[in-house]
Amino acid sequence: MAWFASLPEIPSVPGFVVMELIQDAQNMQQVRNALKLVAPLPIVWATEADCARALSDFTMYHLSNSLGLLDALIAACAVGHGATLCTFNLKHYRVVPGLVTEQPYTR
Repeated sequence: MAWFASLPEIPSVPGFVVMELIQDAQNMQQVRNALKLVAPLPIVWATEADCARALSDFTMYHLSNSLGLLDALIAACAVGHGATLCTFNLKHYRVVPGLVTEQPYTR
């Protein structure tokens, strides 16, 4: 909560991240909780150019670095929006060219 409160502006969330949260839900209550969590945040989507970048990165790094499909889309969306991707999975994203990542806080 302290990290979130310290941000100078409300962060946006890629729509693919919202879909990941829903995918991990075990029941409708967890789906509702996920949607409630992101409700105050602007949702951003990848452009066609971002999707082309994601395809290129996925093709290049899936086998060699285990870049996942959704991770490629999320990374490309962040790059396309010129945003810093806040994540605890820095390892997943380190191979993506032009992507700026940040671990939001220490767990």
